[in-house]
Order: sequence, then C-alpha cells, then structure tokens
Amino acid sequence: MELQAYLAERIPLVDRQIDAALPSADEEPASLHGAMRHLLFPGGKRLRPAFAMAAAEAIGAPAEVALPAAVAVELVHTYSLIHDDLPCMDDDALRRGKPTVHVAYDEAVAVLAGDALLAAAFEVLAGAAKQAGAERAALAVGDVARAAGSRALVGGQVDDLSPTAQHDSAEGVESVHRRKSAALIAASIVAGARLGGADDALLERLERFGLEVGVAFQIADDVLDEDEEDACSLVRVLGRGGARARAEQLLEGALNQIAELGERAEPLRELARHAVRRDQ
Repeated sequence: MELQAYLAERIPLVDRQIDAALPSADEEPASLHGAMRHLLFPGGKRLRPAFAMAAAEAIGAPAEVALPAAVAVELVHTYSLIHDDLPCMDDDALRRGKPTVHVAYDEAVAVLAGDALLAAAFEVLAGAAKQAGAERAALAVGDVARAAGSRALVGGQVDDLSPTAQHDSAEGVESVHRRKSAALIAASIVAGARLGGADDALLERLERFGLEVGVAFQIADDVLDEDEEDACSLVRVLGRGGARARAEQLLEGALNQIAELGERAEPLRELARHAVRRDQ
C-alpha cells in the first residue's frame, strides 16, 4: 500500500469537516475564531485523524463513518498544543513554522481558543449519532473524553512539567508518554472503530495497539529531538540506540495485536510503521 496516496485521499475529507465544524475566521468575536483556526489551517500531519479512519476500514467499515472521531481528536490535539505552548507551560514562540497562538493573538485569547476547540470536539463527536447511532456516539464521546482528561492527556502534561516527576527511569518517561501522547492516539483508533461497529473484544485489542504505537511515536520524537537534555525523554535515559530499540519493540507488539485483521488493516499497519520510523 502506498501510504502517501492513502493520506492524499483521506486527509482532504478531514480538512473539509474541520472547516465546516468551526465558525469562520471573520465571525465575531473574530480574534477568538481566528485563533481557533490558527494552527489548524494549514495543519499538521493529521496523523490522529488518519488512524481513526484506518481503524474503521480495518474492521470493514467505510472511512467516512469515522470522520466525527477523526475531527474531534484533531480538535482536542490542537487545543492541547495551544495550551502546551503558553508561557505558563512550555513557553514556545513557534509552532508548525509560525507564531504560536498566544504570540499571534494574546495569552487570554489563546486560552479561550483552546477551550472553544475542546468544546467543539465534543459537539462534532455527539453528531455522530445521526449516522452511527446514539449508543456508539455516546461511547465514542467517552473514549475521547477519557483520553483528554486528568488520568491521561492533562495528567500527563502535569507530570511532564513537574520537577518532582520520575523522569530518570524508562518507566517514568513512558508513563508520561502513555498519557500525554499515546492516549489520544489510542482514542482516535478506538473511537473510529467503535463508530464503524467494532465489538468490545476487538476494541480492547485496538486500544492496546494504539497505546503501544503512541508511546513508540513519542519515543521516535525523542530520537528526532536534538535536545538530549529534555527532562522527559527516553533518549536521556537509554541513549539514542536504546530508545530506538524500545520504539521498535513497542511497534512489534502493537502490530501483533492486529495481526489477524487481514489485508484491510494494512493502512493501519502502515500508519503505525510510518509514525515510528518516519526518521529512517
């Protein structure tokens, strides 16, 4: 399967749905609505939405059924980036080659833009009831909400910022990665497959797949990052070779979780390989 061709077909579907889900940049308050769109267009790799659609296809459903999950997760991800960049957190001035939202607008607008994106994500996902049914949509809302909450994304960010967190062990670093990065990747996969009609047993396997891929993805980021002094980095703990080996180990375990899904899961496998090996 040619991954770039696959993405070239699916990502425009996501972009159109994101655009339709948000107020236009000139709708008042224009500063807020412009800030909400600032990092979304042009956006990032759209990896999480691609995982959601590939997960639906892996269980025999059309990619389009997963679009509400794909859009919702991308909105949650973008909200988290806006907040991560704030002066009270990572204090970054650039994101995706342009000024971060609090630099381009101001800090208060950036906080509120993130809040609004988080709310929009659940509005979009609740709308999946029209196509996938109320029960599946409600459960998918729960999937994404848990990944965005204190036991996952938000809690992982707290420990990432904490000077007392256990960043000197591989287990401590992976705990942050599992919550801050991997949980949202896993949620995109689970929610996409859930909207496609996957049963509970398969959803459990897909969640394990997503968590292992998500941790390996973040380790790959550690390897790509030139800053070996990053406090929460597996490179600092294991060295580049050790971190790379751990990412490959996790990837292998993830692929084993979906080995029985057959050829229709090949896009899901290729996305996982790309996420972990994109520097090779």
